[in-house]
Amino acid sequence: MTVTIYHNPRCSKSRATLELLRSNGIEPTVIEYLNTPPTVTELEVILTRLGLQPRDLMRKGEAVYKEAGLGDPALDRNALLAAMVEHPILIERPIVLANGRAAIGRPPENVLAIL
Repeated sequence: MTVTIYHNPRCSKSRATLELLRSNGIEPTVIEYLNTPPTVTELEVILTRLGLQPRDLMRKGEAVYKEAGLGDPALDRNALLAAMVEHPILIERPIVLANGRAAIGRPPENVLAIL
């Protein structure tokens, strides 16, 4: 089974989720998404697997969310996806992909359901 985690090592939930995977005998592919942001296509796959819309995956408390006016309901899907690629700090974390499914590790135990 291939398991991938979009990880931010500075985030306690992300670190806890990675440790939870490892304690269950899973060594995931770790993508530090702040250094290697997902592409628009990869974000589309993640959103589909999560059953979410782009804004649902965005960290609305980040300064760049307000500064870029991303709360504007007139912004379309493509504009929101482009903002997440340009500013990956906006992407909720951690995201785990496994078995054609996805989960957000908030709380970390959420990811166990897709393994």
